[in-house]
Amino acid sequence: MKKIISLIAVLAVLASCSRGDRGQLVGAQGKKWNPEKPYGMTLIPGGAFIMGKADDDIADMKNAPPKTVTVRTFYMDETEITNAEYQQFTNWVRDSIVRMKLAIEADFTGATPGDGGIGEYAFLDADPDNMSVYEKYMYDNYTQYSENYEGRKLNNDIDIIWDTRDYPDEAYTRIMVDSIYLPIEESYNGQRVIDVKQLKFKYRYMDIGQAARARDQKRSDFIKTEEVMVYPDTTVWIRDFNYSYNEPMHNDYFWHTAFDDYPVVGVSWEQAKAFTQWRTLHHNAYRRQKGTHDVPSYRLPTEAEWEYAARGGLESATYPWGGPYTKNDRGCFMANFKPLRGDYAADQALYTVEAKSYEPNDYNLYNMAGNVAEWVHSSYDPASYEYMSSMNPTVNNDDDPRKVVRGGSWKDVSYFLQVSTRDYEYADTARSYIGFRTVQDYLGTDVTLNQPPR
Repeated sequence: MKKIISLIAVLAVLASCSRGDRGQLVGAQGKKWNPEKPYGMTLIPGGAFIMGKADDDIADMKNAPPKTVTVRTFYMDETEITNAEYQQFTNWVRDSIVRMKLAIEADFTGATPGDGGIGEYAFLDADPDNMSVYEKYMYDNYTQYSENYEGRKLNNDIDIIWDTRDYPDEAYTRIMVDSIYLPIEESYNGQRVIDVKQLKFKYRYMDIGQAARARDQKRSDFIKTEEVMVYPDTTVWIRDFNYSYNEPMHNDYFWHTAFDDYPVVGVSWEQAKAFTQWRTLHHNAYRRQKGTHDVPSYRLPTEAEWEYAARGGLESATYPWGGPYTKNDRGCFMANFKPLRGDYAADQALYTVEAKSYEPNDYNLYNMAGNVAEWVHSSYDPASYEYMSSMNPTVNNDDDPRKVVRGGSWKDVSYFLQVSTRDYEYADTARSYIGFRTVQDYLGTDVTLNQPPR
């Protein structure tokens, strides 16, 4: 018995030594977190500001009374999301869906990688509980078609063949022609056009705010699934304007490389939100491969965050550059909007301009006034300033389809360029003058206006 007790004591001492904590409370040791500024973003130091109209409400909207609020530190895109950046999203969704359809067809025909042709795209065996973020996304999407694909994953190591001359076999051709592209009778001028209605992004999220306020309900009750068509509505260039020739913008604006650096438009609030989900998934997939922490989610800014960032640290300013005028001391317009009763060219732009145009504000943010108006996450309520919190305020009502739009656009008069002006559009509506930019929460030591980052 004494030998057993002595052995237990020795093992206890050895176990204590192996932990390295000497029996003290040192806290659980995890991987060290180092804040990393996301590419294309700038740090907005948290602080307090007077939100709302600082001067006369010339439109008599009475929806933005002055209110002192405080927002936490966050990162924000320096520019509006561009066509090229949004194309990265639509291309990812497109390629994922093509791979899924090819894999299903290979499974249906019994083809395997050893058979060549479409067999190269056949499902691979996988453990659903040990998949990467990318594989998990695809698993959630293709298992909706059949339970037979459980425990399978897509082969991403082989490139998709787009050139019709290189299609490897009849099964591959059948999928590309019949499932991916529009029928021959809907094509013209020899163009083969992808059926954009196929490009849907499906994601799941948990409504944490609703879950936190609920009682005696399961976590699964607050996990929601959304499926969104991701391709921009290019017809907005025609439908937004009657008796106006805008066909060239409809035909070329989104996909032609000449417009790569221009802000994406024709995107609804629902599509903008889906983009933020994909951007988070895409970034974390890379980080998990490197064995590092997930990053905080990308998201649309709250209305308070947007106005705080747009002011650029200038208290009670009318515009991001201060004001009260829309021209600088050399007589040049400071933003892209509609001056002089329809003389769109007076500000050196007819429609939109490159996302990094004009001078940035003091937070290095471009076009926080003009160019395209921007979706924010908050729902629109004319009275929301009266009851919202003064700490990180936001009003989000899932039952209210009206979402706040800020900043004014290339087709708006200067009133809508004011940092305090509020406007709204319906969440499922796309416009030729509305785009968006994203934000990400900052984790780490407080960074405020009173103590700038070192």
